[in-house]
Amino acid sequence: MCVGIPMQVVSVRPGMALCAHDGAVHCIDIALVGECHPGEWLMTFLGAAREKMDETAARQSLAAVTALEALLRGEAVDLDAAFADLIGREPQLPEHLRIQNLA
Repeated sequence: MCVGIPMQVVSVRPGMALCAHDGAVHCIDIALVGECHPGEWLMTFLGAAREKMDETAARQSLAAVTALEALLRGEAVDLDAAFADLIGREPQLPEHLRIQNLA
């Protein structure tokens, strides 16, 4: 399984974005998302951006990733805070899977 990590674009080079995460800068392939600009957020998997995201979604995803890392270290975690966007609702399948599921 691969976990996506939100990263913020620091600078851009042809076909690549230098992105910040957890105090480090990573070179991310942006072929799948197209042109990027400093300050934008990208969901990254294994060194490649899969989608652009807004800051709110990026921060929610970072909270979830941080909580998972803490759980793996055996630390106590406030799951309601870490997964606040899931409280009070059922997770939704992406539309292409919802359509397939109805068939």
